[in-house]
Amino acid sequence: MAYVLSCNKGIPREDPGGAARVSGIHKVPVDALELFTPGPGYGDGPGVVGDTVGDSAHHGGAHKAVYAFAREELDWWEGELGLSLVEGSFGENLTTCGIAWEDAVVNQRFRIGTAELEVSVSRTPCRTFAGWMGVPGWVKRFSARGRTGSYLRVVVPGTVHAGDELVVLHTPDHGLTMGDVFAGALGDKKAARRLVEARCLPEMYHQRMVKRIEK
Repeated sequence: MAYVLSCNKGIPREDPGGAARVSGIHKVPVDALELFTPGPGYGDGPGVVGDTVGDSAHHGGAHKAVYAFAREELDWWEGELGLSLVEGSFGENLTTCGIAWEDAVVNQRFRIGTAELEVSVSRTPCRTFAGWMGVPGWVKRFSARGRTGSYLRVVVPGTVHAGDELVVLHTPDHGLTMGDVFAGALGDKKAARRLVEARCLPEMYHQRMVKRIEK
């Protein structure tokens, strides 16, 4: 059974990547998250009441409303880095158990608590994340691992608690996954072509894949 191990909310702090803005990557555990559907684009804020988005040029909005990451991956990185990584260490709102997000199908829908969420787009590691981790070559190492978690869009607002099960409501039959999305974003033309043919991504991300193919 896949379930939520921890609910985490960002608190504003100085951007660890050196940008002149606050960052919400510092997540702390909370009892529950109240989820809603934010506006459609970057700058429209997160889908978590009281969460912090510092980089409004690249984060927030309907397709990046909630970020989920697997505890199993945190465990793997603990062994790789020799660090202790508590829930929320990678800036995720939902730390989960029992699901490999790289295998989650694009637009797959889950009920979690009283909310319904859809698998949306993959994470792109950035300098804020690199500064937060403080690991040399972090962006390259994280990208090479290829297991980036998943952003989720909020289809039905609701409340999520630690311990809530991830109940699959619908799985599209195109079979394309978060792993495919990240591979396409990194330049895998075969993956990008399949994603474009399926037209399963939000328009902006779809056009990015088109450009990947054309390069």
